[in-house]
Amino acid sequence: MDQVTVEHLLQRVQAKDEDALVALHARYAGLVYSVAHRVLGERMAAEEVTQDTFMRLWAKAHTYDPARGEFIVWLLTIARRLAIDALRQRQRKAPLGDALSIDDRPDLWDNLLSTSSGELRRTLLAVMDSLPAEQRQAVELAYFYGLSHSAIAAQLGWPLGTVKTRLRQGMQRLRAAWLGETQTHPAGED
Repeated sequence: MDQVTVEHLLQRVQAKDEDALVALHARYAGLVYSVAHRVLGERMAAEEVTQDTFMRLWAKAHTYDPARGEFIVWLLTIARRLAIDALRQRQRKAPLGDALSIDDRPDLWDNLLSTSSGELRRTLLAVMDSLPAEQRQAVELAYFYGLSHSAIAAQLGWPLGTVKTRLRQGMQRLRAAWLGETQTHPAGED
């Protein structure tokens, strides 16, 4: 689905055209569900967050600004935030155990990668694989597990400043890779 089509559907959603919302749901519900499931770890909770995400889209379509990024990133950010909110409301988190890396649990990628958007899957995997291990681990814990900086520091036994630095560098590299930019890093920055 090209950007013009997404923008057109968003305009229709803003005009309260339910068919446009259904079309966006058909295209992106799998990815939204995958992100929610990854954060929450429960099918029913992920389905609720998916529904809430599209209800938020219905109510807030006018807030999407294409100049600030791709529609799918905006939508998945909404889903992730709603999932983390739901996780915090439950006031419990499934134990993470020692296997925190997605490399250790490839099944965790299954839902995220089961979308019809093959190019998005390949890009996401390539971008994550391009990160140094420490940056990737910090990004995974923050994004997929919803852990705060201090929780990541406690989990990994790293100083808080190291966590913040690795997250910032990882996110910078992800952004550069996602946008197809080349980036040089001074020695010692990894």
